Amino acid sequence: MPRKSKFDHSVLEAALTGLEAQRQRIVEQLAQVRRMLGQATRENAPAAAGQDTAKPRRRRMGAAARKRIAEAQRKRWAAFHSQQASASAQKAAAKNAPEPKAPRRKHKMSAAGRKAIADAAKRRWAEFRKKAEKPAAKKAATKKIAAKAPAQAAKKAVKKAAGKRPQQAAAKAPEQAVAAEPAKD
Repeated sequence: MPRKSKFDHSVLEAALTGLEAQRQRIVEQLAQVRRMLGQATRENAPAAAGQDTAKPRRRRMGAAARKRIAEAQRKRWAAFHSQQASASAQKAAAKNAPEPKAPRRKHKMSAAGRKAIADAAKRRWAEFRKKAEKPAAKKAATKKIAAKAPAQAAKKAVKKAAGKRPQQAAAKAPEQAVAAEPAKD
């Protein structure tokens, strides 16, 4: 007795149809990706079922069409070069033409105008220098204060040490006072 298969014949046919449809979708997706990459699909893709693998014939232009295109190009070339020639002729004519009138004289500044500008510049510079002297005076005052700073620092150190335990204050105060005083030679 022949063995019965698990699958019915109609189920197998349906599976085959589904797989072929899936294969067709995959081939189309591959072709799309190749187009995105700039590759020709007919050269790189495997031949799908029912597709013609021959390359398409290149279109050839007829002799009459080539003649018409060549004649039109010659006509454009001649028009362009005739314009160039007329432009160069105009330039040559302009070179040979008499020179135009002398340019108008430029306006000169009067002596009073020059003096007013010079006086204004002098006033501005005087103000600038005056402002520059004020910070210099402040710097000199700062230097006098800086000279007094070591002596004041020594006094602060002695007061700070006095607030601590008596043994530590006695030991540290003379060292700090000596370090804070500038050497006199």
